[in-house]
Amino acid sequence: MIARYRRKPVPPGLLHIVEFSLVLLGSYFVAVAFNVFLLPHDVASGGVAGISTITRSLFGWEPSIVQAMLNVPLFIAGVVILGKNFGIKTLVGTIALPFFVFLTKDYPVVTPNPLLGAIFGGMGVGLGLGIVFRGKASTGGIDLAAQILHKYFPLPLGVCVALFDGMIVITAAFVFSIEAGLYALIGLFITSRTIDFVQVGLNTSKNILIISDKMEEVRTALLSDIDRGVTVINGTGGYTDEERKIIMCVVAQNEFIKLTQTIKNIDPQAFVIVMNATEVLGEGFKSHH
Repeated sequence: MIARYRRKPVPPGLLHIVEFSLVLLGSYFVAVAFNVFLLPHDVASGGVAGISTITRSLFGWEPSIVQAMLNVPLFIAGVVILGKNFGIKTLVGTIALPFFVFLTKDYPVVTPNPLLGAIFGGMGVGLGLGIVFRGKASTGGIDLAAQILHKYFPLPLGVCVALFDGMIVITAAFVFSIEAGLYALIGLFITSRTIDFVQVGLNTSKNILIISDKMEEVRTALLSDIDRGVTVINGTGGYTDEERKIIMCVVAQNEFIKLTQTIKNIDPQAFVIVMNATEVLGEGFKSHH
């Protein structure tokens, strides 16, 4: 088979510098999106940022101060109550976000349209948070509050996060308007989808399961012609109760057509199941971090 190029491991010192840089860069993107898209249109799309949007309208409080006053105590509470070592990078993100919100508060508003503000604000926040997550950290806030709630109540963590964000969006609907609450929902949805995109990217692979009467020929072709490893799984037919071998193989998008054509040439009657694999770690694909 063709020898694959192996990446040299990144020196730990350089890796830490890159991760800290990602945390700072991502926090900056979140702050800019908040100030130029979300805050001007009162789009309180969840999180501590959403709370600071509401308190600015109700009491005139500076959003960066509110975020700092909530983020830092929540971080401390997370360490004390959850007993976890959240890491220095998360502490940096917790402090950096309100700091950047303060620095960028005078940036000009990009659009007078609240719908565009919700859409692009959600994208900007999602992009920034995705970059922070790539730095193996978070910006604290509601995520830590959700983890505390999760510890004391038998609720899934995702439900806890949704409860907090939902309460913030509902509050925004009462404080501003129903329409503002709907814009907040749009921003929250786009943020979550953008985070997924930043985490996974466009490198979607294909996970393929193959059942064929010519299993050995198919296996050999995948190993030699496609140059991809395979896994042979033992299976049993649900109708015939016969034992069958199932080949599992993961390939990149650009190899998919070649693989299916190879299988078709060997066994046109082969049963092939194709699934998207959004993240594949290991030799020949994405390296482990």
